[in-house]
Amino acid sequence: MAPLGDAVAPAAAAAPGLVVSFGEMLIDFVPDVAGVSLAESGGFVKAPGGAPANVACAVSKLGGSSAFVGKFGDDEFGHMLVEILKQNGVNAEGCLFDQHARTALAFVTLKANGEREFMFYRNPSADMLLTEAELNLDLIRRARIFHYGSISLITEPCRSAHVAAMRAAKSAGILCSYDPNVRLPLWPSAQAARDGIMSIWKEADFIKVSDDEVAFLTQGDANDEKNVLSLWFEGLKLLIVTDGEKGCRYFTKDFKGSVPGYSVNTVDTTGAGDAFVGSLLVNVSKDDSIFYNEAKLREVLQFSNACGAICTTKKGAIPALPTTATALELISMGSN
Repeated sequence: MAPLGDAVAPAAAAAPGLVVSFGEMLIDFVPDVAGVSLAESGGFVKAPGGAPANVACAVSKLGGSSAFVGKFGDDEFGHMLVEILKQNGVNAEGCLFDQHARTALAFVTLKANGEREFMFYRNPSADMLLTEAELNLDLIRRARIFHYGSISLITEPCRSAHVAAMRAAKSAGILCSYDPNVRLPLWPSAQAARDGIMSIWKEADFIKVSDDEVAFLTQGDANDEKNVLSLWFEGLKLLIVTDGEKGCRYFTKDFKGSVPGYSVNTVDTTGAGDAFVGSLLVNVSKDDSIFYNEAKLREVLQFSNACGAICTTKKGAIPALPTTATALELISMGSN
């Protein structure tokens, strides 16, 4: 596909609808040196993390309208994280504090190739203790898109809150966006993760999964289209498989294809998928005809691929999130 050059970002003319992200936000402790184990690391840099929160910040940074719903420890880290959301233009009306539980922490090992391994401290953390009664349903019902992952499905009471929020969104005609974001160490077993992730699969209007997640969920080769299509269901509007720097594949009821990615100097892949999703959500919130218009969808996915690539060139997720200008600059260089 021809580069966009200095064209405007996809769907730039329309006013974006509200994107509400639901789930966890935590502190990632990232080693100050890549390619060493946690035990070998001499020091760690603290970075805000949590996929749904990264997506909320990505939406806002790209000129969209975003809000976050989740629970934090009433501790220094929790207040710091909510402040970071506000600094990034995210509506924090749906944020709550728990006086009896801590904000979650994760220690992230950066391998030499920028890929990560996680060690979590949540037993239980405040995000797991959000209850259905605490949900800000008015905020959720104002959304154009309700976005969520699967970590909030692991334990009660958060699981019931997640399901209630999702059902409220669906009954209000709000688009449901799902990025399962598999984090196996948090689940009791691999099969429990598969079962939990698939338990709400058919509630979504559109789903983004990585190639690794396709392999995990189907227990088959992610490059085999039969395995990918086993995740399709009647009523799904869009299924996207991200393939790292190779780009992404897309599937709708009427068309399918792939959009190449961008080759960049990868430092840290943290947040790349969230930058991709945030970019997609901004564009869907402005114009959901992309589900039915392949040319528009390809343009949006080209932009999302650029956003994901840019996010890998710096450490941390939120600090590395792209702006529309930096994404368009990468696209104009045409390095995909």
